[in-house]
Amino acid sequence: MNPLFRTRIQSFGATRCALAVAVLLVASVAVPAAADEALIRKNIAERLPDFPKIDEVSKTPIPGLFEVRIGTEIVYTDERGDHIIEGQMIETRSRSNLTEARVAKLTAIDFAALPLKDAIVWKQGTGARKLVVFADPNCGYCKKFEKEMQQVKDVTVYTFLYPILGGDSPEKSRNIWCAKDNSAAWREWMINGVAPARNMGQCDTGALLRNAALGKKHKVNGTPALVFEDGKRVPGAMAPEQVEKQLLMSRPKA
Repeated sequence: MNPLFRTRIQSFGATRCALAVAVLLVASVAVPAAADEALIRKNIAERLPDFPKIDEVSKTPIPGLFEVRIGTEIVYTDERGDHIIEGQMIETRSRSNLTEARVAKLTAIDFAALPLKDAIVWKQGTGARKLVVFADPNCGYCKKFEKEMQQVKDVTVYTFLYPILGGDSPEKSRNIWCAKDNSAAWREWMINGVAPARNMGQCDTGALLRNAALGKKHKVNGTPALVFEDGKRVPGAMAPEQVEKQLLMSRPKA
């Protein structure tokens, strides 16, 4: 949950409780036959004037409980908008996290539409499997992830330089991007700690500006950020075995 969003909800004095308790409370009252989305929107807007703009109200599998979507953020409410519930919805039979699945769908990125020409590319083995990474050259987790990716076979990695940590990140990104072999320069720095040579010549750095716009568009707020072929995105690094599992799951079917 976005910290600012959480702060807003808390400032409203909204009721917060464990989802399991909320379900019991909702199940104990009569539920109207049809969802009154207009009533939910009306009551929340009138009672909580600073509440973020609601993009969508929809039913959940639980009678009387509704999903309220604000961008890619999800909270829940009853059929009258009398309570706001923040939490995860778990389907116990399958142990599926329905909230997580919904957010994953909302934040998915169309892999085929990504401008891969603006990425640094390296591959291992056949390179048949594909992965996109948004990374800052001064990001410690990015360096750890880059090193651990050496254990993953038959993969092509597209790295969008995304210098958001300040300091000399923009300069390092420019020097790496402008290197004669930017893939080698990137890996030398991230894996071996060999700083990229300072580029003194002319270089088209438009890709770095486009990467910044791309990350902002998709609300990439930290590095590393991973995008798999099926559009699934993961904020933060993953262990090699987790990457292997997700690569297998996300590989397009023949």
